[in-house]
Amino acid sequence: MKVGFIGLGIMGKPMCRNLMKKGYELIVNTHDKKTISEFENEGAVGAPSAAAVAAYGPEVIITMLPNSPNVRDVLLGKDGVLETAKPGLVVIDMSSIDPVESKAIGNELAKKGVMMLDAPVSGGEPKAIDGTLSVMVGGDKALFEKYKSLLLSMASSAVYVGELGAGNIAKLANQIVVACNIAAVSEALTFSRKAGADPELVYKAIRGGLAGSTVMDAKAPMMLDGNYKPGFRIELHIKDLTNALNAAHAISSPVPLTGQVMEMMEALKAFGHGKDDHSALACYYEMISGVRIGK
Repeated sequence: MKVGFIGLGIMGKPMCRNLMKKGYELIVNTHDKKTISEFENEGAVGAPSAAAVAAYGPEVIITMLPNSPNVRDVLLGKDGVLETAKPGLVVIDMSSIDPVESKAIGNELAKKGVMMLDAPVSGGEPKAIDGTLSVMVGGDKALFEKYKSLLLSMASSAVYVGELGAGNIAKLANQIVVACNIAAVSEALTFSRKAGADPELVYKAIRGGLAGSTVMDAKAPMMLDGNYKPGFRIELHIKDLTNALNAAHAISSPVPLTGQVMEMMEALKAFGHGKDDHSALACYYEMISGVRIGK
């Protein structure tokens, strides 16, 4: 199958490579020409624009972009996919964007006979690399079933959630839980350090009980090591929580914990941590408590 892939960033690169390993024929485009050349050397076809990707006639185009405006521009804007797309093309947007925008973009594509699924992912760079992402999918269910195997070339789980936009609703719910969980782990381990216990031993003691979680196991070791190399950057989590707050406010759904963690992340960004991993929420507690979790 011929597949277009637009957006080769931290997540897009390994996702694209996993598709190539599975034998898919890739046409790629991204803002960085060096990255396009890199993938051309690996066997993909490089395209100078999103419109050029669509002009190659792929069956599916996958987008993996930072936010709603980027997706709208790449799909509907100048030199975008819709300029050259043929009726019957399927767009699978794997970006994490505003669910209202997913529906609006999908409606515009549908006018030209282009079908769309919104399929945001969870798991960060490590799971993108090993192909074990979780995918949350909204759109036509028959379309989801048809391309589920394609999604599972990049993921260990692909779950149908509902109509177009539902994938991004699930992703925002995921990001709320992850953000609050990381903040809670940071708070608990900082408390442990300040109270005179070894945070590493506390982590080992509680990880097997009800407090244990995938988030804790992924992020507590990073906090203990003071390693905030980005798997998922704070500035991107701020973007997701902004979308969550906007969506929640639009339907009068109170999200007080989300708002609090959002402000903590904004403070970290102001202090130069925006490109750090979201586990750097531990640094917020370091600033307000005067102690570090790590030794």
